[in-house]
Amino acid sequence: MALTGIQIYKFLPKTNCKACGFPTCLAFAMKLAQGQAELSKCPDVSDEAKQALEAASRPPMKLVTIGAGEKKMEVGGETVMFRHDKTFFHPSALVVRVKDTQSDDEIAQTVEAVTKYTVERVGITFGMDGIAIQNDFGDAGKFAACAEAVKGKTDLPLILMSDDAAAMGAALEKIADAKPAICGANKDNIDAMIELAKANGVALGIKGDNLDELAELSEKAAGAGVEDIILDPATRGHGDSLNALTQMRRLAIKKQFQPMGFPTITFPGEGASSLDEEAVMAAQYVAKYGSIVVLDTFDPAMVYPLITLRLNLYTDPQKPIQMAAGIYPIGNATADSPFCVTTNFSLTYFTIAGELESTGIPAWLMVCDTEGLSVLTAWSAGKFDAEKIAKTAKEQDAASKVGHKKVILPGKVAILRGELEDEMSDWQIMVGPMEAMDVGGWFKKNWN
Repeated sequence: MALTGIQIYKFLPKTNCKACGFPTCLAFAMKLAQGQAELSKCPDVSDEAKQALEAASRPPMKLVTIGAGEKKMEVGGETVMFRHDKTFFHPSALVVRVKDTQSDDEIAQTVEAVTKYTVERVGITFGMDGIAIQNDFGDAGKFAACAEAVKGKTDLPLILMSDDAAAMGAALEKIADAKPAICGANKDNIDAMIELAKANGVALGIKGDNLDELAELSEKAAGAGVEDIILDPATRGHGDSLNALTQMRRLAIKKQFQPMGFPTITFPGEGASSLDEEAVMAAQYVAKYGSIVVLDTFDPAMVYPLITLRLNLYTDPQKPIQMAAGIYPIGNATADSPFCVTTNFSLTYFTIAGELESTGIPAWLMVCDTEGLSVLTAWSAGKFDAEKIAKTAKEQDAASKVGHKKVILPGKVAILRGELEDEMSDWQIMVGPMEAMDVGGWFKKNWN
């Protein structure tokens, strides 16, 4: 039976040493109760406490780490079925697969493109999360050489894929220090794969022909001492994948069924007949419930929408992405540049900032702290009003940045003009366009 944070706290050393990553033992206990931390993070917990707390404090889904560097991949660790129950914690990892049957040049070009790919979204820089290496040729030496070559060209986490234990062992001899995941364990090779995972301290990917078989293999690996497991339900179509992954998530989260309490790996390309279908399958896996999504095609036109979808799903619904309050220069802003105001919802900020930049007219953009709400939402919630704008202007010393003392309100909150004139009596209050895209035309008509 699950214990409360207070019940768990009674078993902890109460030293507040912070070695677990939390400021106090009580905070750590609360995270344990929520399934967002692991008891092993406490260096001073007694054997007696471990025995009492191990089952109660285990997260319903194990957090698994792949890779050894700064870009290590963390998947799993989820505690809810739906993001609005609380939030999702670890975004689906987007991985691109190369095969040892491809030419050296083709592999090198793909690895380089995947490694260098970056894109900015609402002020956050994103890239790909890893590279999978498939043993298609059937030769252990070639697979090992391919793995070593890929490792030498990227710092991204790696996933080795082969159901040949000998080939997997040969590849691990070359790149075990990179802590790759090894995927390919099944009912025929499970014992050999377990030994490889244990000997090299890496995550083990297990594939079952059905969920019953997958649970049996998972339980066997965990019982043999493999701590990090990744589950492949072997489904590849839209309907069967959705059913299997949802059932696995429900068993892990709702039923606390430990053999299913591990992250999943999915392969949208294997169930697709075209790039468009692979993109649709990948989007489904990001939404429901693929911890690792292995793409067979690297195309920025497909990857960017997936990153956007993932960002939307894995943003805490109770805490929108926010900008820090402040006054931001757009271009080479001077004392004569337009002075605009907006809220600190990141998407709102980057939308208006982009439109301001596209006008070619340097400007100032003052961001008010509205707890991450957009303009109309913040206004209706009483978090974006004349008092807030005036207070922010004073705190950020707006008068020292502009000489004209003109402030431009978003058109959708024109109703604030009169109140703001009272709050900022020595400023001229102007009302900007209703839509950010119209700011260029508005400047031409209204700004001299």
